[in-house]
Amino acid sequence: MNELILIAEDEPEIARILDAYLVREGFRTVSAADGQTALDQHSILKPDLVLLDVKMPRVDGWEVLAELRRRGETPVIVITALDQDIDRLQGLRLGADDYVVKPFNPAEVAARAKAVLRRSSSAGSKSVLRIGKLEIDLESHLAKVREDNVSVLLQLTLTEFRLLAHMAKAPMRAFGRSELIDACLPGGDALERTVDSHVSNLRRKLEEAGATGMMSVVRGVGYRLSAI
Repeated sequence: MNELILIAEDEPEIARILDAYLVREGFRTVSAADGQTALDQHSILKPDLVLLDVKMPRVDGWEVLAELRRRGETPVIVITALDQDIDRLQGLRLGADDYVVKPFNPAEVAARAKAVLRRSSSAGSKSVLRIGKLEIDLESHLAKVREDNVSVLLQLTLTEFRLLAHMAKAPMRAFGRSELIDACLPGGDALERTVDSHVSNLRRKLEEAGATGMMSVVRGVGYRLSAI
């Protein structure tokens, strides 16, 4: 059965256009005109992806996104007229998978939906990754550092976990910042300095858990995760 996309958008014309393009691309769709309805539809229908407007009645998009992240890992693409860096960073902090600014090309939104769903599908293809002291459970969304029969659970944000899991699939490979943005953060709307901040926090947490030296800087390229 084709993937189901929940369109959470209070402007009927925008919701209609998105629906038409997504159906044309082979998706099933359902719409919600306010945040509370979107949450109710998510609970009942378990959509594969949510297109989420920020400024909605009853419950705004940021609250909806935070609640969706408490419930699990349903991919979310935020669609909004808010185009400032602070708004994009808010979406990243709350765990958005992508961020599209209005006015937008609906064909691009459909393409981004496909890309996010591909990333989500490939991320679940292998449930546990083990690299040196590090163990990453993709299904339970947990990461641990094991040493001498002692496990230390890493307290990671959603973005930190995504970065760690993505790099762990190819240990010793040097990942460029732009590649990490495309794979783990909202497409072209993320900033390279945002990646630097997330990786810095991730490296600190790894070191505090005893995995010193696993995350390293590759000068002129980006970052590498090593099996030390």
